[in-house]
Amino acid sequence: MCDLMPASQPAEKIGKMKKLRRTLSESFRSIAFKKEDSGFDEICVTKMSTRSCQGTDSIIKPLDTIPEDKKVRVQRTQSGFDPFEKPASQVKRVHSENNACINAKSSSAGKESPKLRRHSSPSSPTSPKFGKADSYEKLEKLGEGSYATVYKGKSKVNGKLVALKVIRLQEEEGTPFTAIREASLLKGLKHANIVLLHDIIHTKETLTLVFEYVHTDLCQYMDKHPGGLHPDNVKLFLFQLLRGLSYIHQRYILHRDLKPQNLLISDTGELKLADFGLARAKSVPSHTYSNEVVTLWYRPPDVLLGSTDYSTCLDMWGVGCIFIEMIQGVAAFPGMKDIQDQLERIFLVLGTPSEDTWPGVNSLPHFKPDRFTVYSAKKLRQAWNKLGYVDHAEELASRFLQCFPKNRLSAQAALNHEYFSNLPPRLWELQDMSSIFTVPNVKLQTESGDSIQVCARRNSHGKASSGSKH
Repeated sequence: MCDLMPASQPAEKIGKMKKLRRTLSESFRSIAFKKEDSGFDEICVTKMSTRSCQGTDSIIKPLDTIPEDKKVRVQRTQSGFDPFEKPASQVKRVHSENNACINAKSSSAGKESPKLRRHSSPSSPTSPKFGKADSYEKLEKLGEGSYATVYKGKSKVNGKLVALKVIRLQEEEGTPFTAIREASLLKGLKHANIVLLHDIIHTKETLTLVFEYVHTDLCQYMDKHPGGLHPDNVKLFLFQLLRGLSYIHQRYILHRDLKPQNLLISDTGELKLADFGLARAKSVPSHTYSNEVVTLWYRPPDVLLGSTDYSTCLDMWGVGCIFIEMIQGVAAFPGMKDIQDQLERIFLVLGTPSEDTWPGVNSLPHFKPDRFTVYSAKKLRQAWNKLGYVDHAEELASRFLQCFPKNRLSAQAALNHEYFSNLPPRLWELQDMSSIFTVPNVKLQTESGDSIQVCARRNSHGKASSGSKH
């Protein structure tokens, strides 16, 4: 059993404990509520209570029970400011400094460096942009085809003239495959003698191809200068045509629609291949293509006879036809009726083909020997007399106009033909995007018939480059 304490001792001890507890309670109460002496208020007590006085309802007060003048201070405390860590004067100064800092940042945002602003600030929503239909203004209609209309236009972005090829989209048929082909090919072709595709705009109703503006074409140019062009100009036009073709042929691309209307001529004399709607990349090993290509007058006999196995030689026949037309002033083979008539005109000059002159001709779908008159080949100058007035012109034309496709001269080989021997060697050293007219003394001559020398200088290689007088 436990020992019992005397009755007087427990009573004395209980009295001392009550006294001590009362003293402690008054001390805590004094700390909590003596605002004036301690400098603390209910906010401080609330902060203390969250750390060590949880459960003391008389000290913790909800926010909605705090007087209005205290709520502001609570909000500031919650936003990162603690007024009780600094005197009021320092708190005010902190507010001022932070406000000044914020204002400084706001004002400096509008004064950032131009380089930074170019990359970070978006352009105005109303400013014209590439790829938008409203970025171009139509000025006049230039022509209309079966599925597209061409307009002369002006860019609102940079003010430059452009050609707008607006292709109408049929809801049932979708985008014409020719337009897709033209756009996809031209996007990758960058050459001084190929028309430049600037932009593509696609809407629900139309597909617009935006090209560099070139003011005329070879057909219109020849119409303005009937009877044949100045021989030196023919040479420069042909050189540029071969230069552009060599570029695309090296990339396994066939134009397939060479004719004067598709050769643009700038005001400085630059010739540019255009209208790649029928062009296509030559696939290997497949050699089957449509034979419904090339305008009839410029279509080679192998295609007219139904061949679908052709390559870059297809374009080279058209080069020969255009070459003769520039010199003579009339189309080489202007068929007036049908394919039969077109073939007859070709065979009249070049001779009716046989297995001896054209291996494999008898196997072509539309070749029936009994359907054609048998003609013997003639000299080209007998058909086009002006070829005889220009050195090496007849021989070069004959290399293009070969009925047997594999005998036709390539574009690259033609550039090295003797016909061009009087041109400055620098023309063969130009970069793809450099015009031939950047070479000194290379320029178009007037079409008045005056004999004006082109490049009548001795070049740096020591090779005579004087032009022939005609």
